[in-house]
Amino acid sequence: MTNSQSLATADLDSPLDSAIDPIDPIDPSIDPERQDLLETLGKHRFFLTLTARGLTDEQANTRSTASELTVGGIIKHVTQVERNWADFIVNGPAAMARDEGDWDVEDWLAGFRLLPGETLQQVLAAHDEAARATDELVRTVDLDASQPLPTAPWFEPGKRWTARRVLMHIVSETAQHAGHADIIRESIDGQKSMG
Repeated sequence: MTNSQSLATADLDSPLDSAIDPIDPIDPSIDPERQDLLETLGKHRFFLTLTARGLTDEQANTRSTASELTVGGIIKHVTQVERNWADFIVNGPAAMARDEGDWDVEDWLAGFRLLPGETLQQVLAAHDEAARATDELVRTVDLDASQPLPTAPWFEPGKRWTARRVLMHIVSETAQHAGHADIIRESIDGQKSMG
C-alpha cells in the first residue's frame, strides 16, 4: 500500500480488523430520525476506529504531531465521553457530577492516553461496548426527554438538553476526534482514513 492510499480502501489483514466492523445495516422498523442518528453515529465511529487499523500498541500510543494526543488515547477519550453523555440522558446531571476534591488533572490526562497494561485491542473493545449501549438508547429513549445540564462554566445556567441534543453532541465529538486521529495516523505512517 502506498502512503497516499486510504485505509478505507486498503486490503488489511491486521488482527484488529475484526474489532473494526463496517457500519451495521439499520433495522427498517426504526423510525427515520432514529435511523439517521444510528447511521450518523455509526459512520463517524467507523472513521474514528479505522484510524487504528493495523497499528501496534506502541504506534497507537505514539505522539506524532505537536499535540499530546494519540490514536489510542483519542479512542479511549471518545469512549468515555460517549458513556458519560449516555449516562446523562438516563440519569441527568448527577451522572457527570464531581466533588470539588475529585478533580485530578493527572486522572483527566490519563483519559487521553493508553496507560501501562492497556492495549489498543482493549480500548477498541470498550469503544464497541459503549457504542452498542448508546445505540440501544437511541432505539428506546424518548428523544424529547430533557435533563438540566450540569453546573459548569461552559454551560449556560439553567439550560436543558434533550436526548436528541445529547446524541447530536456525541456525533459531533466523535466526528471532531476522528479528524484529529486521522491527522495523527497520517503522521505516524502516511496512512489516512479520510480522503
